[in-house]
Amino acid sequence: MIGQTEVTDRRLGGHARAVLLIPVSVGSRDSSLRIKLVNNGDMRVAEPKTVRQSVSLPANVASQVRTMAKSRRLSATRMLVELIENGIEAEKRKHHEFFELAERFRKESNPAAAKRLGDQLGRMVFGG
Repeated sequence: MIGQTEVTDRRLGGHARAVLLIPVSVGSRDSSLRIKLVNNGDMRVAEPKTVRQSVSLPANVASQVRTMAKSRRLSATRMLVELIENGIEAEKRKHHEFFELAERFRKESNPAAAKRLGDQLGRMVFGG
């Protein structure tokens, strides 16, 4: 004999429900837990929009991407996406740190501390 209960998946915005089929008699031949996904007609799938983009890479960079992808068992395309996402996040952090440092520099009243902060700003902008 199998009992049945219904669960709504909140991660999908409540648009999907799963029916859990739970065996009641433990001594039965098939006592495994089974899940049946039921589409109630209001199920939406949120797929992120993708854009096809052609990019030429230097041979050594392409080789490094393929090596990294292989070691992580990803496609080269997925590896590129991850590297680009990481680079975007790094740029955002760098931008935020720059403006934080500029604000501290602007508010600093101690000339020695202001010079030190100005030097840090200069290194961020011009390198060195």
